Amino acid sequence: MPVALATQLREGTKKSHTMAENTGFVSCFLKGVVDKSTYRKLISDLYFIYLAMEDEFSRLIQEEHPVISLIDFEELNRCQSLKEDLIFYFGENWENLLSASSSAKAYQDRIKHIAVAQPELLIGHHYTRYIGDLSGGQILRRIAKKAMNITGNDGLKFYDFEKIKDQKEFKLKYSKTLNSLPIEQKMADLIVDEANLAFKYNMDMFKELEGNLIAVIGKLFFSFLTSKSRIGSTEHP
Repeated sequence: MPVALATQLREGTKKSHTMAENTGFVSCFLKGVVDKSTYRKLISDLYFIYLAMEDEFSRLIQEEHPVISLIDFEELNRCQSLKEDLIFYFGENWENLLSASSSAKAYQDRIKHIAVAQPELLIGHHYTRYIGDLSGGQILRRIAKKAMNITGNDGLKFYDFEKIKDQKEFKLKYSKTLNSLPIEQKMADLIVDEANLAFKYNMDMFKELEGNLIAVIGKLFFSFLTSKSRIGSTEHP
């Protein structure tokens, strides 16, 4: 009998979501402190994460994996959008200028490992990243656009989901799909655990980015910013 995985993921990751928002990097981002050098490092790290995720999902869908093949939402894919942003920030030679941070590499390695060892666990990463992008990511887009004084959409394509016309309707469809997956409760528990681990990998990336941000804005200003209230939230609805 299918389990209510969508609800379990939402409820089971609330604490991790709050912890992620309270990292120094995200706290600064939500206050509008975003510089281009740090932001472009963020999207370059995300490119490596999504490249691994989308490659593995594509392979498993083609192989008709009994669970993963049901989560075939190409409209969520971010690699092409990230490529366009990377061209904007790094130029046409962007592929030769990128390298994954140690935390992004660890995150990428985890995705590749479970894709072979226990593919169902990829759902935890899929939910954490893509639904986060679709939900709170829209807040981050507005903040980044204003903070970096960007006109138009160039450099912010990562947050554009052009193939999704009605986000509320899509999220309902996504939740229904999760709730109808042919898995047992034991697997649902493991997927929730993996989603919390995904948050940890994201927090590790944010902590690495903090070093770059401190170098730009200064240690005292960074401490001041991270001690005050935020202007937004990225929590999944």
